[in-house]
Amino acid sequence: MASPTLPAERPVLALTRSVGAFTATCVVVANVIGVGIFTTPGFLARDLGSPFAVLSIWVIGAILSLAGALSYSELGAAYPEAGGEYIYLREAYGPLWGFLCGWTSFFTGFAAPIAAACIGFSAYLSLFAPALGPDYLLGSVEISGIKLSLSGGKIVALLALWFLTLVHITGMRRGGRMQVTLTAGKIAGIVALIILGLLLGAGDWGHFRSGEAGLVPSQALSNGAVSLIFILYCYSGWNASVYLAGEVRNPHRNIPLSLLTGTGIVLVLYMGLNVLFLYALPISGMSGVLQIGEKASLALFGPVATYFVAALMALSILASASAMILAGPRVYFAMASDGLFPKRMAGIHSEYGSPAASIFFQSVWTSLLVLSGTFEQLVVYSGFALILFSALAVSSVMVLRWRRPDLPRPFRVPLYPLTPLLFLGFSAWILWYTLRGRPAEALFAIATILFGLPLYWFWRRKASR
Repeated sequence: MASPTLPAERPVLALTRSVGAFTATCVVVANVIGVGIFTTPGFLARDLGSPFAVLSIWVIGAILSLAGALSYSELGAAYPEAGGEYIYLREAYGPLWGFLCGWTSFFTGFAAPIAAACIGFSAYLSLFAPALGPDYLLGSVEISGIKLSLSGGKIVALLALWFLTLVHITGMRRGGRMQVTLTAGKIAGIVALIILGLLLGAGDWGHFRSGEAGLVPSQALSNGAVSLIFILYCYSGWNASVYLAGEVRNPHRNIPLSLLTGTGIVLVLYMGLNVLFLYALPISGMSGVLQIGEKASLALFGPVATYFVAALMALSILASASAMILAGPRVYFAMASDGLFPKRMAGIHSEYGSPAASIFFQSVWTSLLVLSGTFEQLVVYSGFALILFSALAVSSVMVLRWRRPDLPRPFRVPLYPLTPLLFLGFSAWILWYTLRGRPAEALFAIATILFGLPLYWFWRRKASR
């Protein structure tokens, strides 16, 4: 595969519609299913205390994600353009809000999770080759107070990042095929783990019986709020295909189809994995366990399962990183097309038809986060900003229904306005809870958003010249 060169770009502001419903659905599934499902069930078991409560809260999370997906389906079908929330906020609230959303997406929203995913990929590979682990330090240097370190794990993370970057720069056809392959492998591995575990594993269906506290213990009611935050974290990414809206064929049909189908597939896989974990371990055995996937597989199959689970986790994380590398640059491309980001990032590669500059610069920034390690702090507070802008995007459904009643809407949200209000209510509750419980991270997120204000006025003034 020949390496693409950025100078071969031309400033054409239209992407080719080459993405079908299947590929768009794979982007959604890959974006959602990462490491969360293999780590959070232990905390849920500790906080909720019964199998019924654990399984029920995953269904509640799916309902909330479905409410968001239905709202985004109306927006994506009405505005089939690259950019996702940037487009919806621009149309509903004006270009300033769209810019602030896009600026936050570039600084933390995509780059930080991509950096974390690539580091996570190398960490799981280190089971097979310890020299690839994060503790195998090769050297470090401090520049202007920022410490940059290099380890075997970070080298692998950077290689994974730039391999995925180059593939996606070479166009949607090749990048889409890779995404489908990675996602299919991820799904096949999870399905195999579930089926083999339930049929051949040394589990016990008695683990599903509720204890003396009943189906819904009192601790489940008091801890439900925190548990739901974990759940929504695991479901985040259900909106991934809207970022590719400018490249989706028949977007009026395929965007809603990909969002709803992807969310449905994730629900089935999540419920299957939770049933498997409960079959393998009792609630007391799951309680507080971080690496629940590994412990459950060890109980079902013995030590040999550790390597299979590590390989499955590595593949799952790689597919998730690939989906984010694919989706994020479409936001910056749309902003640059509107004159609110460097003009170079609106370029389309003359040979491959991809937003190559946006993909390239996203990975440059991500590489710095990988080397500095600051992505850990960024991930903590970026969630607040992402929930805020997702809620604003969902509210755009109601704002645009009022401001632009004649706008063609090939897809309309069912049970309107209850569906978007359900999502907005829970989002407001999570934001408030985060602001009270983690004020430093929440305020830092708000400061990051506000830092975009002078940049907005700078690009507006530059574009008007």
